[in-house]
Amino acid sequence: MKNPLQHVHFLGICGTAMGSVAAAMQDRGFRVTGQDDKVYPPMSTFLASKGVVITPGFSPDDIPSADVIVVGNAMTRGNPAVEAVLNRKLYYLSLPEVLKQFFLRGRHNLVVTGTHGKTTTTSLLAWIFEHAGLAPGYLIGGIPANLGQGACLRESKHFIIEGDEYDTAFFDKRSKFVHYLPELVIVNNIEFDHADIYHNLDEIKTSFRRLLNIVPSEGMVLLNGDDANCLDVAKTCPAPVIEVGFSPNAGNRIRNIAHGTDGSSFELFGEKFEIPMSGDFNIRNAAMAASAAHYYGISPSQIREALALFQGIKRRQEVRGMVRGITIIDDFGHHPTAIRETMSGLRAKYGEARIWAVFEPRSNTTRRSVFQNDLPAAFAEADGVFIAKVARLDQLPENERLNPEKVVADIAATGKPAFYDPSADDIVARLKPLAESGDVVAVFSNGGFDGIHQKLLERL
Repeated sequence: MKNPLQHVHFLGICGTAMGSVAAAMQDRGFRVTGQDDKVYPPMSTFLASKGVVITPGFSPDDIPSADVIVVGNAMTRGNPAVEAVLNRKLYYLSLPEVLKQFFLRGRHNLVVTGTHGKTTTTSLLAWIFEHAGLAPGYLIGGIPANLGQGACLRESKHFIIEGDEYDTAFFDKRSKFVHYLPELVIVNNIEFDHADIYHNLDEIKTSFRRLLNIVPSEGMVLLNGDDANCLDVAKTCPAPVIEVGFSPNAGNRIRNIAHGTDGSSFELFGEKFEIPMSGDFNIRNAAMAASAAHYYGISPSQIREALALFQGIKRRQEVRGMVRGITIIDDFGHHPTAIRETMSGLRAKYGEARIWAVFEPRSNTTRRSVFQNDLPAAFAEADGVFIAKVARLDQLPENERLNPEKVVADIAATGKPAFYDPSADDIVARLKPLAESGDVVAVFSNGGFDGIHQKLLERL
């Protein structure tokens, strides 16, 4: 039967996931159009190459009489295009609903979730399937070097997707991942995050329970066996559960780990694996991906080859360059746990090298005082720390704001050099005379940080 939906219009089309899905729908024969107020390369040129027509801005006059309007997560009430869609009583869907309806039904869907490590684990898993010749579809919140793109929505038996616990849309406050028809779910870890939409950890755990409640009885849940919150949410899970972790109680126990300057090694289900990444955190990510691949019948030798050949992901411990013997690293980390684990991995990789950590409090949680007391300890492995000003400070009530000066003072109280410098230029200026050959500069931000990586490379 011919699909009754022929013309699809995207509001906020230039978002990474939105643009990828829009292009895939164009490839499938839909007529796709869209609007956005951030129309610039590379997404704008990518969509243009696919024949997708984009109109700049959100004027109601530019909304066509499409069969369905896809409303992006960034769209809010008050946006003129959103108001027009509602007033004109047009048919609209969220992006996760579109994925469910047009891409995920009838497939073996592997959904990777957790507060940390989602992008790395999803990338590893998609690469293992790709390397094994299974040609999966995938949607990842990053760009794995081996795959060259974060989204591939081809027709395939398997679909591997990064499952975010963030809310779906302004009209659907459930987590995105409940739409993804999971057959296998990975739960890497569960911590408090997204303070802009969750009030406490219990609310986050409720979202994960809802996800586990829709895994079929013939499916599988791979759970972090070392995480008390993961164990708690899985107590009433109706699907089979296998714990993966370092704990003696884990069904898939990670054993005999070793770290070196070129990566790490570990044993899982009696097989030895090596990854060109550092830190226990990445070992667990790899073990989760290997366990999922093993469940779908991929041989240990194929998994071993794929892990050894993994080339990493943009913005995950990514080396942006080296100048005068100083290594500049870019990392997406913004939660204290992610920062701590990344620092631990960098210490394992770079040994006694002096590591300078540079942090921009920019996420919706780290801009708030939620982690005021946790952030100083996250930089324990650093030899010196620079904290920038809190992004979009004016959007937060004064009593909810992170105090970066206090974070710096608490770090300095341990005897470690720590500085509060508001801008990227201020940080570069202070760091320039301090950095020496052999040093490592690790920049943590979930945004562009005013091009600080390039500024460091140029001015050092």
